[in-house]
Amino acid sequence: MSFFQNIIHEHQSLADFLTQFRRERHQYPELSNQEFETTAKIREILEQYQITVLDLPLKTGLVAEIKGRQPGKMLALRSDIDALPILEESGVEYSSLNAGVMHACGHDFHLSAALGAAILLKQQQETLKGTVRILFQAAEETGLGAVDVLNTNVLEDVDLIFGIHNDPTLAVGDLGTKAGALTAGVDRFEVKISAKGAHAARPHDGKDPIVISAHLVSAIQSIISRNIASQENAVVSITQIHSGSTWNVIPDSAYLEGTVRTFNSEVREKIAQRFKTIVQGIAETFEVEIGLIWHEGPPSVINSAQWIDFVLDTATECGFNAKLIEASPIGEDFAFYQKHIPGVFIMIGSGGPYALHHPKFKVDDSVLFPTAYYLAQLAKKYLN
Repeated sequence: MSFFQNIIHEHQSLADFLTQFRRERHQYPELSNQEFETTAKIREILEQYQITVLDLPLKTGLVAEIKGRQPGKMLALRSDIDALPILEESGVEYSSLNAGVMHACGHDFHLSAALGAAILLKQQQETLKGTVRILFQAAEETGLGAVDVLNTNVLEDVDLIFGIHNDPTLAVGDLGTKAGALTAGVDRFEVKISAKGAHAARPHDGKDPIVISAHLVSAIQSIISRNIASQENAVVSITQIHSGSTWNVIPDSAYLEGTVRTFNSEVREKIAQRFKTIVQGIAETFEVEIGLIWHEGPPSVINSAQWIDFVLDTATECGFNAKLIEASPIGEDFAFYQKHIPGVFIMIGSGGPYALHHPKFKVDDSVLFPTAYYLAQLAKKYLN
């Protein structure tokens, strides 16, 4: 019998409860900042186990606290709770009952694992030295949910923070992280071209926003290839272009939207500056107005090197295949916590084959309780 099977067998009733709870939450996903029922259900379980829920000015989400009988350090464990506006196609028997909303990023898995860790730590409260605060954070998908938690000052006295995310590119049983940049800094841009429409047969009477869009797309794509050093990892992707409504009319406007992903703050700043310069130059060239809205999202997750061995060694002790992994261009607002507190973000293998945010995405439940157990062990080892 594997270590995973042993610990599940030892805690069978809790493992079964967490699986059932995860599947119920999967059936009732809620979008960012709308996680009212999810928050209420988490609170209900915490209160059943007499786990303290802190009184904080949060619209949704909550923070639980388990204070050991002896004084010591303070650790935070972070999970997230929101879902995505995706129509589920996973085919699981507990598929979403909220049409067009799905836990396609596995936050139902994260919150259930964190809940399990809270219950396990509560059972060991007498032997704990110090305090664990467990974050059930709302609105990770907006990239700003962490900021709302930080604004409550609940993490002011926290010494270290750990966070988890499932990773379908890793096999079940694998657990990975790395020192330094683990995820990308995320920015979103919107470009609005205000030009001049005309008859398609008389383009000289207008200023064609579609031609202008084509120049803009070509120039923007040159930022990475001609302005950023080849050893740097960065991406500029234009993901939407909208203009026109019929075949014989040149429209008077166009809209483009997309994202920038970077792992280096200086590169991030340079891309934004080049982007603005290109937009301004093309606007002047074609004598039109081009509006640019730049939405700055979370920076890169930067893991504290001194805690990597601790995280991986504890994972090995808990039966995981612990490994160093490569950085990923996904975004994560866990990065905002790391601007204030040292911490490590950890990827848990969830088995695939479908990627995060895919309508057929699903998590292998066999790793749920082992993840809860791991989080509890991580906290206990750090405090004691």
